Amino acid sequence: MTDAERDRPGGGLSGPRPDGARGDGSGARKGGRPSGSVGRRLFGYAMMFKAPIIAALVMLSVSVVLDSTGPFIAKRMIDRHIVGVQETWYRMPGPGPDRVRFRGAWYERASYVAPGTTRGQAVRLVEAGRDFYLVTAPWPQGAAADSLAVAPGRGEVTVQAGTQRWVVPAVRLTRDELFRFYQPEIPRLWRLAALYFALLVASSALTYGQRLWLQVAANRILQAMRMQVFAQIQRLPVRYFDETPAGKVVSRVTNDTEAIRDFYVTVLANVVSSAINMAGIYVALFLLDVRLALVCCLLLPMLWAWVWLYRRYAAPLNHRIRALLGEINATLNETIQGMPVIHAFNRVRQTQAEFEDLNRQYFRGQTRLLAINSLTGWNLSWALRNVFFVALIAYFGWRYLHLGGLISYGTLYAFVDYLGRLFQPVTQVVNQLSNLEQARVSAERVFELLDLPGTDVADGRMPRYRGDVVFEDVYLSYDGKEDVLKGISFSVRHGQTVALVGHTGSGKSSVMNLLFRFYEPRAGRILVDGTDIRDLPAQHLRQHMGIVLQDPFLFTGTVASNVSLGDPSITRADVERALREVGADKLLAHLPRGWDEPVVERGSTLSAGQRQLISFARALAFNPVILVLDEATSNIDTETEAAIQKALEVLKQGRTTFIIAHRLSTIRNADLILVLHQGRIVERGTHEELMARRGRYYQMYQLQQGGMVTA
Repeated sequence: MTDAERDRPGGGLSGPRPDGARGDGSGARKGGRPSGSVGRRLFGYAMMFKAPIIAALVMLSVSVVLDSTGPFIAKRMIDRHIVGVQETWYRMPGPGPDRVRFRGAWYERASYVAPGTTRGQAVRLVEAGRDFYLVTAPWPQGAAADSLAVAPGRGEVTVQAGTQRWVVPAVRLTRDELFRFYQPEIPRLWRLAALYFALLVASSALTYGQRLWLQVAANRILQAMRMQVFAQIQRLPVRYFDETPAGKVVSRVTNDTEAIRDFYVTVLANVVSSAINMAGIYVALFLLDVRLALVCCLLLPMLWAWVWLYRRYAAPLNHRIRALLGEINATLNETIQGMPVIHAFNRVRQTQAEFEDLNRQYFRGQTRLLAINSLTGWNLSWALRNVFFVALIAYFGWRYLHLGGLISYGTLYAFVDYLGRLFQPVTQVVNQLSNLEQARVSAERVFELLDLPGTDVADGRMPRYRGDVVFEDVYLSYDGKEDVLKGISFSVRHGQTVALVGHTGSGKSSVMNLLFRFYEPRAGRILVDGTDIRDLPAQHLRQHMGIVLQDPFLFTGTVASNVSLGDPSITRADVERALREVGADKLLAHLPRGWDEPVVERGSTLSAGQRQLISFARALAFNPVILVLDEATSNIDTETEAAIQKALEVLKQGRTTFIIAHRLSTIRNADLILVLHQGRIVERGTHEELMARRGRYYQMYQLQQGGMVTA
């Protein structure tokens, strides 16, 4: 899959669904829960960028192997080159590379003497107290040197093994003489130290590489996921946004996906590195001592129980916390948008109190979660570490006392080092439990959104249709219980203007919602040029439709960009022509930058009439076949409305136009007026026909004209 395919909204983004959920949302389970395992789906996203992740894990594995060799090198330095000098030395006939001159004679360690070399007197270097002695007599057979004592005033060393005791002659070494015996080991110690340092440098470089690659992959995953979530938002029906606060949707796109990013960057890196580290450490422990390694394996079921208990108690809290965060975002969004109303009606204190209540609940949830994290976090890890250290010391002490010092100092150091290293990944895993649970809960919320049924964005364009519209016995219900439209039937020919009137709640806007396929009818059908609109992609159908709403929405940008909406097929000349035709060249002439004047969010720096003019120009620039005006002139003053009405008379030619209006004076020239009441068409006809009938339309018109009725 190419980067372009991944980044294209709706293209190549339904792939990471290893659970088999279809892109149309049919994989969602009842109740809104995401289908399939969250872990499998997160793994599916990781597989989208498996190359850098695998490279990072390979570097991590090599880094762990290199880092794990450190204690073995230290063990060799201690046992072979530091404590190892306390072994048998042989008197040699002359100098050599590993030989030491002591009081006129040459000596060489038994381990360095080449096979077949002539050997002289055997001596032994031993430590007694803070001094070193060279035992010149044969070493007692079976003596383990677990107890050495110096005979005061005499050149003797007492060797004790259990109940047996030997007194052997010995020569006390001065500091310089002792150093001579260590001289052959110094180059070897330097080489091992250099190897140890080189391994540390290589391990650090690989650790840097794996963290960089893993974070790059995580950011790519986050980029792809956010693109998929944003594309899914475009696929969702308008019903979803009517029922869901915008702040909650924003929270899923931003906060929840960021928590998932932390999973890939922090949790995944730490858990995988900890698992590899623990595996390497256990291999090393088994190489050192099988019995003790088996004892250390008791940590694994403890860690599993630890994770299970944490998830059991923390999961509900995390669900609640993430839900509260969405509520807070929704409240913030609603408060910012409704700030004029809040100040106008002195609702500042009440709004603040409502927010404080949400904030207090969020604080309490976070505090309870922190309590669980503190209880199961570093403190418990430290306690278990101390328990295992005590067990290690007791084990080595027992072996030393009962088995005659069979455990070397290097082995003891290596075990202590490895045991300390073993609890570093354990602590890392424990510290990531909270992030892991937050990421899992956030992933559930994101996957719930992705699994909602939607309509794929259709590519390509549809040939321009004629614009004949027919409603056949159409019913609509928003809640699935009560119909808001009941048996709506009418037909409109190309070029006609149809007006829908009625009291608030009569169903006028619902008719337009169905025409634009914002909602689907419960029964009946809607035809455009004889084709059921449900058989057409919604995007293709809307390509030749234009709408002007009562409350126009302007995007951040400029006046010109709000007219063209970035459509490359709409030229600058088209934009300027549309603005002139609706009279905007006169009413917006005072703007310092003209059509390039910046527009802030929702066009808040412009008046309602100016926003409406831009919205008119937008609809006209797209040259629609079907034009819908939904209370489009309600926010425009009489003078501006007169100018627009004059422009509309020209623009309606050759277009099918639907007008929803409360001001009945603006629709007197409509070819067909439909009067709706409680979801039904109760009257239809021209203005003159309806006035002559003296029914509901006549009463509405009379009320608006103050009793002065003129047909």
